[in-house]
Amino acid sequence: MPPADPTAVPGRLLLAATPIGDVEDASPRLRRLLESADVVAAEDTRRLHRLCAALGVQPTGRVLSCHDHNEADRAPQLAGEVAAGRTVLLVTDAGMPSVSDPGYRVVRACIDAGAPVTVVPGPSAALAALAVSGLPSARFAVEGFPPRRPGARARALAELAGDPRTLVFFESPHRVGATLAAMAEAFGADRPAAVCRELTKTYEEVVRDDLGALARWAAEGEVRGEICLVVAGAPARTADPEELLEEVLALTGQGVRLKDAVKQVASSAGADSRGLYDLASRHRAG
Repeated sequence: MPPADPTAVPGRLLLAATPIGDVEDASPRLRRLLESADVVAAEDTRRLHRLCAALGVQPTGRVLSCHDHNEADRAPQLAGEVAAGRTVLLVTDAGMPSVSDPGYRVVRACIDAGAPVTVVPGPSAALAALAVSGLPSARFAVEGFPPRRPGARARALAELAGDPRTLVFFESPHRVGATLAAMAEAFGADRPAAVCRELTKTYEEVVRDDLGALARWAAEGEVRGEICLVVAGAPARTADPEELLEEVLALTGQGVRLKDAVKQVASSAGADSRGLYDLASRHRAG
């Protein structure tokens, strides 16, 4: 006899990943839960019904909408359903709920109510793009959609320019050219990156180059489809002790403790904190 499926226990919120393109990526577990859950909360109920039709399944529970505009109101209702012993399946249009999609408020409401929350893993556009980008994946951050307005976008990217982690962004097709140009400006035109388009779909395409070349590529023609941008992290700095000392002294001049200032500067530069601390201490003493 196979082991009992813990997700079959009533009174749980189930966060379920749905296909990001190819419907065959839906797991047998997702198919079963779509049919058996007491409540299915979907970002777009019409898309949910299209997915179910493609999978040949029919939800038997109530189908409710849960999207960006009603999640705050829907969250306590869904938490109440779970607390009452019902199985609530939460899905979004594609990928994993809560990852640049609705879901966080529902999860938080259930946790605050002491209601069980678990996950039905599956497709993720961010992880799929990271995997095929060819860029380092040991440390990464999913930044979601950059700000739409040029000024806000430039400021947000400037804050990320020194981040050593590989960065994953989502972007709409009609803004991707402007965003790549802004990234080339903020991160440097020679920063390696990849444009991942229509992943798992018929016209899947991954274009790998530096940001300057990718910005020119996007400007040459119309870029269509669902897009992820993956950008390499900032290269390690060559630590100049004198420059680092100036940064430490500037921070201590603003009231930051010497130990904390050294830790912050050394971490950012990938430098030896003990050596920098000794250098700063000698400077202050002499």
